Amino acid sequence: MTQLAGMRVIESAAFIAAPFAGMTLAQMGADVIRVDRPQGGLDAARWPVAANGASLFWAGMNKGKRSLAVDMARPEGVELIAALVTAPGPDAGMFLTNLRGRGPLDYPALSARRADLIMVSLTGTRRGEPAVDYTVNPAVGFPNVTGPVGDDRPVGHILPAWDCITGQMLVNTLLAAERHRLRTGLGQLAELSLKDVAAAMLGHLGIIAEVRVNGVDRPRFGNALYGAYGQDFVCADGKRIMLIGLTDRQWRGIVKVTGIGPALAPLGDLSAEGARWAARDAITAALQPWIAARTRAEVAALFDAAGLTWGPYRSFAEALAEDPDLSTDNPMFAMVDQPGIGPYLMPGSPVHSTLIDRVPAAPAPLVGQHTEAVLADVLGLGSGEIGRLMDAGIVAGV
Repeated sequence: MTQLAGMRVIESAAFIAAPFAGMTLAQMGADVIRVDRPQGGLDAARWPVAANGASLFWAGMNKGKRSLAVDMARPEGVELIAALVTAPGPDAGMFLTNLRGRGPLDYPALSARRADLIMVSLTGTRRGEPAVDYTVNPAVGFPNVTGPVGDDRPVGHILPAWDCITGQMLVNTLLAAERHRLRTGLGQLAELSLKDVAAAMLGHLGIIAEVRVNGVDRPRFGNALYGAYGQDFVCADGKRIMLIGLTDRQWRGIVKVTGIGPALAPLGDLSAEGARWAARDAITAALQPWIAARTRAEVAALFDAAGLTWGPYRSFAEALAEDPDLSTDNPMFAMVDQPGIGPYLMPGSPVHSTLIDRVPAAPAPLVGQHTEAVLADVLGLGSGEIGRLMDAGIVAGV
């Protein structure tokens, strides 16, 4: 039994946020059916790719889903999608998309076919303008405070943070709408935009207030942890670490292990986060010689024994080679054979429950892999009709 066993969600989506939401629902046990073009979706060939050109990105974002390949440019194909979205059943009638449908696939038309339809739709901006993480992030200011102190060039973040956050918000929105439908019988169109998610986070993190109330446009502080103490250091072997003294307990542990208390005594009481932030340069100057005299392995042994909060800097390859949390030692991971690519390490859901089994890591479908099964099981079409649709090029299989 899984958290969302029996739930069916139809997904028409590309790129990160919406497919990530669908994948998360699939990893919670929902039957997530992707609607794909026969030639693949907009991101079907997105990098990184394997040597044979198969998209590792697409495989990563669509784990555990089913795929129906249908020609969306033909009226009969559009009708199949509409019928799939509005198919009967108390756990069906849910549509997740960031590809705004028109005509038969917009909310008024779909809800006319199924009154309790839940449609969760993602746009770039609240006005419907196109936007992606790499345009939203500069627009709200983060690249101007990312990077080395004194460098005035903006630094874009490789992690698509707004996509990741928005993907989870799409999951929350769909599940909240489904709970409302269970209580009231009512469907709804729920819309959100990538830029609004980023704009809201500016407020949640206190940045809007910092500008409006304090009159501060935050400058760059490099790798320092803003408002408390945290800094990167280079060890004797050239390897780099990040050391955090956010809480008073963390800070007292650093002072005890490194013995820098006497050197910092003239600075007064550093038990408050803000005091440590104000004294960060002096603290770093006291810590640097101690850390620079030891290898990362020596630092790790001392810090781990004391329960300090720290971490190594690694490349992706180093992380996979060194960290047991990125291996099958972690029950979230398994070696899975991805069709068209081969076996490699894949994550399942990060959630562990005392009651519900974790859904095992599963491969992404090939485009159209489940066309026949979806048409038969969900829409109740017979083999003859399915064969006619395939012969006509309206749907495609593997």
